[in-house]
Amino acid sequence: MTVFSFFHAHRLHMVTWNVATADPPDDVTSLLHLNSQKSPDLYVIGLQEVYSGPLRFVSDIVFDDPWSHLFMSTLAPRKYVKMSSIRMQGLLLLFFSKLEHVPFIRDIQATYTRTGIFGYWGNKGGVSIHLSFYGHMLCFLNCHLTAHMKYATERVDEFEYIMDTQTFECEKAPRIADHRLVFWFGDLNFRIQDHGMHFVRTCINNQTYNLLWSKDQLIMMKKKEQILQEFEEGPLDFQPTYKFDLNSDTYDSSGKKRKPAWTDRILWRLRPKSSTPDEQGEDTVDAKQVKQLEEDEKYPLKIRQDSYTSNMEYGISDHKPVIGTFTLELRKIFEIPLVRLQAEGDWSADIDAMVHYTPLQPFPSSTWDWIGLYKVGFTSMTDYLTYTWVKDDEVAFSEEVIQVYVSKEEIPVRGGDCVLCYYSSVLRCIVGISEPFKVHESKVAIEEGLVPERINGLDKTVASEDPWN
Repeated sequence: MTVFSFFHAHRLHMVTWNVATADPPDDVTSLLHLNSQKSPDLYVIGLQEVYSGPLRFVSDIVFDDPWSHLFMSTLAPRKYVKMSSIRMQGLLLLFFSKLEHVPFIRDIQATYTRTGIFGYWGNKGGVSIHLSFYGHMLCFLNCHLTAHMKYATERVDEFEYIMDTQTFECEKAPRIADHRLVFWFGDLNFRIQDHGMHFVRTCINNQTYNLLWSKDQLIMMKKKEQILQEFEEGPLDFQPTYKFDLNSDTYDSSGKKRKPAWTDRILWRLRPKSSTPDEQGEDTVDAKQVKQLEEDEKYPLKIRQDSYTSNMEYGISDHKPVIGTFTLELRKIFEIPLVRLQAEGDWSADIDAMVHYTPLQPFPSSTWDWIGLYKVGFTSMTDYLTYTWVKDDEVAFSEEVIQVYVSKEEIPVRGGDCVLCYYSSVLRCIVGISEPFKVHESKVAIEEGLVPERINGLDKTVASEDPWN
């Protein structure tokens, strides 16, 4: 019997919002529940209809788009790191983690599927992020499906196509359905059918939302579509989130007067428990199924939805954002980082420096692995000040400690509070983080009156070979 003390609880905050090409608001405090006493461990933010005009889209490829920049600049001071993001035209998916969890989020991959205009246009479709969280395989799928009342069946077909075609380079979870836990969310565009406008608005005004549930297309389709029956959703105890007049809480007053609907949703799916050999018969159970069953029993994962609601505060779009908060209770498959890092001695741009690192477990190292120097409060894995290739700059090696040299020319002149991070190119993630340490201001630079390039309050060394290119 599993003892409850083996479980670790992690809070997840999810947002889905069709932003209707609007620029971001000035403040996202209520959207992210930043004043909550219990801060989330993870943030997952899925947006639809992010503005993707030609000039802006090209700019967003080179620089962070305004929405990503807003969330990164808001969460970084609170010690959240953007671990992954993916953009497909108007679809944007962002995944943030508290710094303490970063070395335990591994095998990060992202992909996309177009379903708009014969599958060639990315205005509709799905973007997803796949990762291992303390050894448990998770997948987050943000979708924007076909609009209009009459296309409910087409929406299910699009979702099934996305589920079937998205794949990952991962033995444990090569397809979305193989993941231990999947979140499906976005502007799914399901409508409320049959009921007239007067009845729908009366139910909304009276907050008798339950009278509308039986005619919600997604709830209706779940009754006959096997792929949907595996997904769970909390009760729709909030008013429909579409369609509003801009900068108001008034439903569509234009000539079209579209009927309100719960187009914006968050669902989840725990992988069904594998059948035991006795249930299936010895000849029909392969080794992978047996291993999966044993792992599921030894390392349980439970999910509880703590809240599911809309946020009526924001009026920049004709959709209101939907927020879902969850608690993941799990037994960790691994609990120690793969690498321990330490800065040796004093660091400044006046002297060459040394990094000590120790592999704590075997892992697939590569000549493309690198150690980055980051400012405390860095925004993402690409937000390094400088880096050094692990194999190229290795100066000493033993079974316990490996030393890596860092040239003084690559150390920020003005210094600051920093951390070192070991990036594994094979696992596509940071596998070790040092304790914070001080990089001292360069006395030579001060004496010579040098004015370095400044990035986020620190100098940024521009390297000739960026590890992300």
